[in-house]
Amino acid sequence: MKILIVEDELEILKVIKKYLQNADFICESAMTYFEAEDKFISYKYDIVILDITLPDGNGLDLLKTIKKINPETGVLIVSAKDSLDDKLMGLDLGADDYITKPFHLPELNSRINSIIRRRKFEGNENIIFHEIEINPDAKTVFANKQPVELTKKEYFLLLYFITNKNRVLTKEAIAEHLWGDNIDLADNFDFIYTHMRNLRKKIKKTGANDYLQTIYGLGYKFGD
Repeated sequence: MKILIVEDELEILKVIKKYLQNADFICESAMTYFEAEDKFISYKYDIVILDITLPDGNGLDLLKTIKKINPETGVLIVSAKDSLDDKLMGLDLGADDYITKPFHLPELNSRINSIIRRRKFEGNENIIFHEIEINPDAKTVFANKQPVELTKKEYFLLLYFITNKNRVLTKEAIAEHLWGDNIDLADNFDFIYTHMRNLRKKIKKTGANDYLQTIYGLGYKFGD
């Protein structure tokens, strides 16, 4: 899952980013309103961790922009303000949750995972697509009730496909989601084919159906 952290305090930003990266999230960051706005217009994120108080703008205005551009993005507001009005306004504007500084990092992680389950997994602990089952907490995959041993990138590739089933995903979108924003500077995205081939091979080895489809000239789709 890919997260944008919008936080103007550098040390807090570094701590949050390091912690979430260690939890296997792809993390990008912005320290100002306009930097965050530019990133969100240019790239897609599953979750935005949003500080309300920014040096060049109001985080709640940024929340409106986020929800206008991509309503599916989950938003967790983080603020030093322990104001009920700010909390209610953020929730009314479409934020999924609200946490007040100072906070414990495990709590932040727990709230992020809760948002992901609600938005991506329909509130379920496990993700099931026909004979394929994923446990996001344990990061395990079973197909036809057999364990599928995947590399970290293969696992997140499968998770990305299943949470976007029946959608055509471009190579650029896949690369950006799994390797971060700067991957768009790569000369080509041929390396995705290797991950795709290995993922398909491992799933088919269990006798499961091959749901990965190549849409020539566009990208890939996972679905019936």
